[in-house]
Parts: sequence; C-alpha cells; structure tokens
Amino acid sequence: MSTDRLQLVRDSYTAFETGDRDLIERVIADDFVFSAPPDVGIDRAAYFERCWPNAGHITAFDFVRLRETGGEVLVTYESTRQDGTRFRNTEIFGFAGDRIGSVEVYFGWDLE
Repeated sequence: MSTDRLQLVRDSYTAFETGDRDLIERVIADDFVFSAPPDVGIDRAAYFERCWPNAGHITAFDFVRLRETGGEVLVTYESTRQDGTRFRNTEIFGFAGDRIGSVEVYFGWDLE
C-alpha cells in the first residue's frame, strides 16, 4: 500500500469495485468518518454496516477528475453498475496521516 494520497484514493475505489474488505480496511483510518446525504458523519463501523454491503455491485469507476488540492483529494467519477446503468458523483477525501480519514459524497445524476 502506498502512502501517496492519489493512490490511496484509487485503492479505495478498487476495494469498493471488487468488494475487497481487506484492502479498504488498510486504507481507511480507525477514526474514519463518512458523509453522504442519507448518512452524514457516520463512523467506520456504521460505514461497514450501511455502505459496504453495496461493494462489488459496481463494475467500473471512470475518473473524470482526480486531483490533490489543499491536503484533500477531489474526485469526480462516472460509474457503471452491474445492470449497466451509469451515474456520476463527486467525492472529497480527507486524510489522517497515511490513511483516508474522511469521505464526503455529493450525489450527481444518472447517465444515459
């Protein structure tokens, strides 16, 4: 595992895409905080309970934007679900040392 922030973020998407729980466990901090409209400010345990069951249902993340700026990584991606439908979201990653400390998800829209 690299401590390069862009690589950590890529690793987190790979883990979600493949359902690799061991990989995501290594890249997120023990005090990880996740925020999305339905789940604002949930901790690591709640993330694994509420969000992780969706892992492995995405077949691809295509990065439109992946940039480190001001100590954070900004990501916009277009993603494909197993059923072939696509959507676009933006996420902001914060860091705790050499691990991901937080993620803020901003839902975008469905793509044709």
